[in-house]
Amino acid sequence: MRKNIKLTAFAAATAALALGLTACGSSSDPSSTKADGGKVDESKPLVIAASPSPHADILNFVKDKLAAKEGLKLEVKEFTDYVLPNTATEQGQVDGNYFQHKPYLDDFNKKNGTHIVPVVNVHLEPLGLYSKKVKALTDIKPGQTVAVPNDTTNEGRALQLLAANKLITLKDGVGTSAKLSDITDKKGLEFKELEAATVPRALNDVDAAVINGNYALEANLSPAKDALVLEKAEGNPYANFLAVKDGKQNDPRIQKLAKLLNSDEVKKFIEEKYQGSVIPAFGTPAA
Repeated sequence: MRKNIKLTAFAAATAALALGLTACGSSSDPSSTKADGGKVDESKPLVIAASPSPHADILNFVKDKLAAKEGLKLEVKEFTDYVLPNTATEQGQVDGNYFQHKPYLDDFNKKNGTHIVPVVNVHLEPLGLYSKKVKALTDIKPGQTVAVPNDTTNEGRALQLLAANKLITLKDGVGTSAKLSDITDKKGLEFKELEAATVPRALNDVDAAVINGNYALEANLSPAKDALVLEKAEGNPYANFLAVKDGKQNDPRIQKLAKLLNSDEVKKFIEEKYQGSVIPAFGTPAA
């Protein structure tokens, strides 16, 4: 979470929000019913946890430009890690989140016993290989060190990117769950496993690093211009989506936000702002 949001204040605010979600919706409208049988107060702000860029940027565009016409009050809470947004969603401290892809969510739910589900796909952030020491993929040589994210799905994704570009060879069939132990030929490279958010800060200490798209943007890297190589968008399973705790999908405020996140206005915003570094993923299944 951003350090400027004090945990105590955030906990108090979210507790107040939870207490404020009392029954006042129309009893004849089942879409206004919460999972616990209560009613959703549609006048309450919808609180969404998000990574700062591009997720919070996209949500703030919706908040500033589109939400009012749908009668939606939107509040964006920024987090800088990949754990707290899901735990806050599970515990009801926020109404939903927007920061992750399906392979990561599936792994998180399995490991933590959480019940987070996708609502609608929004965008894809191509994973990329970056370096401040070499200028081209062919300049990466035996003996050099490559940093990769250490969480299960993003490490597997990073290793698949390296394998696709012939920097390593992986065991057959390991897919997105690939680990360092699944490398059959490192081709002389050394690997450094780091928490995904810290990988950009390691660029000066390693020869190359595989960085998630949102963290690249936060580090003022342009995936479309600065990456030595990027994932291909076609057939990519890593679309980022709006997610909620199971049972909250029919909250009318969530449905309004889902509609706006898949609007032509958001598509244009993504295309113009990110110039290929972030790609709209509308129209593909989120589950």
